[in-house]
Amino acid sequence: MTYAGHRLSTPPGRRRILLLVGPVGSGKGTQAEALSRQLGLQHLASGELFRRALREGTQLGERARSYMEHGDLVPDEITIEMFMAELARPEAAAGAILDGFPRTVAQAEALDATVAERGERIEKVISLEVPTEELVARAAGRRVCPTCGTPYHVSSDPPRVAGICDNDGTSLVQRDDDRPEVVRARLAKQVPPMLEVLAHYERAGIVAHIDGRGPAEQVTEAILRALTADVSAA
Repeated sequence: MTYAGHRLSTPPGRRRILLLVGPVGSGKGTQAEALSRQLGLQHLASGELFRRALREGTQLGERARSYMEHGDLVPDEITIEMFMAELARPEAAAGAILDGFPRTVAQAEALDATVAERGERIEKVISLEVPTEELVARAAGRRVCPTCGTPYHVSSDPPRVAGICDNDGTSLVQRDDDRPEVVRARLAKQVPPMLEVLAHYERAGIVAHIDGRGPAEQVTEAILRALTADVSAA
């Protein structure tokens, strides 16, 4: 695969492990999916990994369940084991994009050590950066159909008739966690430890700061340019 004249596939004998870091509303999920397609890497989102492990009743899923059912945080070692188990699957032979983990410096250090034990390393940390008020506006504009679950956005992806689902005519609703005051509260808790994680990887010189504003395709191109520069320098 090439981008802007440079090869983007995994170098021979080396698996690519990328981290995607950003606050709620920064577009991590969208970018992770786009990069997964472009680079041929597995998209590993922490929330989805837990949900799948619980559905499938895996040993790790059952260990996590006891914590989740009591409202406790799943210990870092279980979360890392889950990611490493996914990295061992054939689908992740070329590597993976980790989305939503690590969330703290302790998790980052534990992940680094576990990856290093396998003779690998984190290649790049992609930091998606969006001003707080834009993050709030993005979340506050989201609407969803309570009947079919179709998502909309009042400005970037509106329904044909304002406030009405295109599919079944149901009135759209705003989720409680998309209300501005809730989003600001979540950001206040999420951003400080996220900045500490970025500082941890800044010391290793592997953070790419990406402007997360603008069309999704434009942001994807900026990320690919940053990765291309690394390939060219290698």
